Amino acid sequence: MKHPLGVQIEGTVYAQNGDDLGQNEFLDAFIEFIESKGLSFGGGCIQIDEQGKKINNTD
Repeated sequence: MKHPLGVQIEGTVYAQNGDDLGQNEFLDAFIEFIESKGLSFGGGCIQIDEQGKKINNTD
């Protein structure tokens, strides 16, 4: 029986125009994109500042 292969994502996404990128705004767009490709996502994310330190969700 073949086991499904997946992709693990590690990285950080920042808005290019200098605006804040809210966690909920990003997740909504990301999940919409993933599902539009017939894929699913299992995991989570945290909101960070420009130094990579965890902060409270901005939206």
